[in-house]
Amino acid sequence: MFIKRFEPGLRYDIKLFKENKMKKILYTILILCAGINTLICQPVQLKNFKETLNSLKNGNSVRVVVYYKKCKLITGGKEEQPPDAVGGMELKSFEYFAKGSVNNEKSYIASSEIVLISHPRYGMVYNYIKFRFFEDNTVEITARYIDPKTYEVKMDESFYSYIDDMNNDAAVMLYTYRQG
Repeated sequence: MFIKRFEPGLRYDIKLFKENKMKKILYTILILCAGINTLICQPVQLKNFKETLNSLKNGNSVRVVVYYKKCKLITGGKEEQPPDAVGGMELKSFEYFAKGSVNNEKSYIASSEIVLISHPRYGMVYNYIKFRFFEDNTVEITARYIDPKTYEVKMDESFYSYIDDMNNDAAVMLYTYRQG
């Protein structure tokens, strides 16, 4: 079983072997990268005010998801049945106010956002949402629809709940992503 060194087919086999080996290495690297990315980029639930504040202070992205049906809804000064709806947003900007810094009884984090939407009943309106997360893990959510031409408030609702700690089945869930 002597192999001739300069046989044309042999060179082709070696070239094919090297190409297949490179493909296997490349696929292995891609699979490892995908696996590492999956491990690193998994959302992590923040279970309280302190974890949320620390995550924001460290520059991490934080997303909030609200199950409105689990909230207490106040509109027009009276309690109403909350809608069976889910909403969410990224806390792109925030402010933290320590206890007493703005005559507040509790420390809190505030974040808000306004976007133009097409609403089935109100037409084009600004959808304004404001979150206040308090040090005792309570959450206050203000939702308003505002006319973009007159700035008249078409709807004004306040929702109240708690930060979900994975044990209390609360309406407000907060997530961040692991930093690698």
